[in-house]
Amino acid sequence: LLFLNQLQKDLEEVKELLTKATRKRVCDVLVAEKHKLEMEIKNQPPPKPKDTAEEEKSSLGGYTVKINNYGWDQSDKFVKIYISLNGVQKLPAENVQVNFTERSFDLLVKNLNGKNYTMTFNNLLKPISVEGSSRKVKTDTVLVMCKKKREEKWDCLTQVEKESKEKEKAAYDTADPSEGLMNILKKMYAEGDDEMKRTINKAWVESREKQYKGDIPMDI
Repeated sequence: LLFLNQLQKDLEEVKELLTKATRKRVCDVLVAEKHKLEMEIKNQPPPKPKDTAEEEKSSLGGYTVKINNYGWDQSDKFVKIYISLNGVQKLPAENVQVNFTERSFDLLVKNLNGKNYTMTFNNLLKPISVEGSSRKVKTDTVLVMCKKKREEKWDCLTQVEKESKEKEKAAYDTADPSEGLMNILKKMYAEGDDEMKRTINKAWVESREKQYKGDIPMDI
């Protein structure tokens, strides 16, 4: 903006000199300079209105945080995802955006306490209606409403969750009950803390001792 003002002042002075110049050579130089200044001014980008510039700076300020915590439930027609964000109800409506596709949605909350928040769900378990889906802003909460294409129960939110549950079930659902129990114990041991590991080790040693004494017929 400062540079543009300087160009305009230079142009005014050249015009004033042109009214006083009498020598052809001087006039030609001034006319050429006048044309050059006019072209420079024309090619300058228009200044942004102050409020627009401030709004853009405000909406893009801060850094982006990925949302990992949420709750969800469902009705016959909707899958509802609840995201807790303190003070979100104070934002302008356009700062809370959700884009839907048939099998996904992504949420963007801009400039909440100087940060931007995002959440993405890909590969939803079942297709949703883009037109029927929406979002609602409540006190300290964003509610994402995914309209089901078919009125049926969802066991989970995404295809990945479903596959993970099926693998876990397959590991425990064996023909041999003792093998299923062993798989459960192995998982508890792998994921447990030191106290859990000590407890499982103690139970294992005691069960082996009982087996050797003939107290129990089968290995766990």
